[in-house]
Amino acid sequence: MTKAKPLTLESDIQYLKGIGPKKAILFHRLGIYTIEDLLYHLPYRYWNLKEIKKIKDCKVGNEVTIEGKILLVGERESKTKGNIIEIIISDGSDYLKCLWFNRPDLRYKFQRNQTIVVSGKIDFYKQKEMVNPYYEILDEDNNKKIYAGTIIPLYPLTEKLSNWDIRRAVKQALEKTYHLIEEDLPESILQKYSFFSKREAIKKIHFPEDLKEAERAKKRLAYGELFYFELILALNKKRYEELKASPILKTDGELTKKFLESLHFQLTPSQIKVIKEIEEDLKKGKSMTRLLQGDVGSGKTVVALYTSLIAIENGYQVAFMAPTEILAEQHFFNWYKELLKLKVNCALLTSSVNKKEKEKIYLKIRTGEIQLVFGTHALLESDVIFKNLGLVIVDEQHRFGVMQRAKLLLKGNNPHFLVMTATPIPRTLSYILYGDLDISTITEKPPGRGRVITKLISEKAREKLIEKIRKAVLAGNQVYWVCPIIEESEKLSLRAAKKVYEEIKNTFPDLKVALIHGRIKSEERMRIMEEFKKGNIQILVTTTVIEVGVDIPNASIMVIEHPERFGLAQLHQLRGRIGRGKKDSYCFLILPKTNDEKVLLRLTYFVKNDDGFYLSEKDLELRGPGEFFGTRQHGLPEF
Repeated sequence: MTKAKPLTLESDIQYLKGIGPKKAILFHRLGIYTIEDLLYHLPYRYWNLKEIKKIKDCKVGNEVTIEGKILLVGERESKTKGNIIEIIISDGSDYLKCLWFNRPDLRYKFQRNQTIVVSGKIDFYKQKEMVNPYYEILDEDNNKKIYAGTIIPLYPLTEKLSNWDIRRAVKQALEKTYHLIEEDLPESILQKYSFFSKREAIKKIHFPEDLKEAERAKKRLAYGELFYFELILALNKKRYEELKASPILKTDGELTKKFLESLHFQLTPSQIKVIKEIEEDLKKGKSMTRLLQGDVGSGKTVVALYTSLIAIENGYQVAFMAPTEILAEQHFFNWYKELLKLKVNCALLTSSVNKKEKEKIYLKIRTGEIQLVFGTHALLESDVIFKNLGLVIVDEQHRFGVMQRAKLLLKGNNPHFLVMTATPIPRTLSYILYGDLDISTITEKPPGRGRVITKLISEKAREKLIEKIRKAVLAGNQVYWVCPIIEESEKLSLRAAKKVYEEIKNTFPDLKVALIHGRIKSEERMRIMEEFKKGNIQILVTTTVIEVGVDIPNASIMVIEHPERFGLAQLHQLRGRIGRGKKDSYCFLILPKTNDEKVLLRLTYFVKNDDGFYLSEKDLELRGPGEFFGTRQHGLPEF
């Protein structure tokens, strides 16, 4: 009988005891093919059984672990949520409802009088509840002894593969290959930051003694990834500059002079400084790769258009890509007439443009007749072929994947590249996201704008607020009324845009009220926004589709329902839609009753500060990079 080969980090996962070829397929669904893959399949959180909480002591928003007895088990169907399994548990101090959506496999798991441990976030809808909590059913003889006083890592799972399957596999993998894990950081860095060795960090992230140790291990592994990520970015940037020649552009043409003369305002010193940085890049003959960032309303688009005109005057075409149709449309319609006066041919290309019109635009792009095209993802289509693309501008790049950015750049012969972001990026995060770009920052807003006063009000003050708004609208002001969701949800006790729209229409029958959200067709959205811009609509009920780029100076009041549902960066973007005229503007946050200290702290920061860079740092500090942009983004490193 031949002796089995010793396992290595490259060994197939199936060779771990208890896995085999069939079970290995389940691991493959999680991207785990080798032992090394398994060791880097990290917990997304930990279950702290050293701290079992009493239900009566739990506050809404708390992440807690509770042990109790199952009193009731039920199952029902919902039109919006599908199958719902729910149980009621008690620990003697209070009751807790637990719900699982679309998990019919759980219907036979739970029985009355079982002892269960659940872990998750406390919500409140008529009573305290947890939605989709992690759970484990305990029996007196076995599980309680295993669980008592331990920290349990919780892993991303797939069907038919349990948390314990992964934990057992990781334990065995570490026993067999721990000595093979090689250090990847210099000794000087390990000592400087008192880091664990790499092998210690991997072991402790899976089997920590306490949560502090788990956090130390996580930081050590994140630093290692970041170290090499930044090294690769620096090498790529150097290689890009050395190998890729780009058009040398003359920056003293008549087109840019005429453009500046046509503006009804003077550029700020900060805008002028950034323009000079861009001009220096364009004269080098190497591809410009620059991030243009600034707070909301600081005038980034003017700088981007100035840059576009430099490229156009040198005989090149420009692609200007925005993340949403509403933003692409606004860029186009805001500047179309000005560009026409300068004899610049521009077009708008989005998925809503009809086929016949698209064909005309494709042809004009191919022949070079269209010099500047504003668009969305539609610019990435294979039918879009440029005659001479010299500049690519991408607005809000964190909403696009790396592959999308590369695809657009490949439509030209090493075009210059300018990224705009209206989301002030925290300094620490900008190095990660944009380490391969030079960064220009507009630090001032145009002079002559009014203040934006932000107020946090309770649900009880709603009637007084409505009276204030009535007076303000009669005085000629316009209002944004922002809601977190479009339609009412059986699960989420939130004020939805459609319901609020009906309420406001009934409350203000003499006013013109409109509703806009992401499901409305593009043509209708454009019509509504144009009517709002003209002043024909007094109150616009909306979701976050107006978050970026919408510029209507007469809109001076914003009401935000359920501000606790938004991060600081997103709230700041929304608030940035007002305060664009000369008069003072007001932002009212209607907050339902809450004891969640994190929510109150976040909103206090927001009320007291209007500096987007300060708020972005606080948002990163409070919520972490994974949530900074509201959702996990393609191309955003998780580290």
